[in-house]
Amino acid sequence: MDDEELNDGDVETLSKRGQWVNRVVGDAAESSSFASKEEAMEVGRLLATERGTRHVVRNAQPTGAITDEDPAVLEQFGDE
Repeated sequence: MDDEELNDGDVETLSKRGQWVNRVVGDAAESSSFASKEEAMEVGRLLATERGTRHVVRNAQPTGAITDEDPAVLEQFGDE
């Protein structure tokens, strides 16, 4: 699905700088961001259904960055 062409009104869910974003093609005012992929996908699916358009989810490319800020995990590895 990564090469799929989108039309105006389609909803695209993608990872952007550590947040999950729903982008409505051709309507930047309808874009929104979420902390989790699951939440973004659910809202994106509903938004596309309401608009009668497609919902496309783009999988995030691995960056190698550690994004888990759970204190127990950080304590285990120390303050690096």
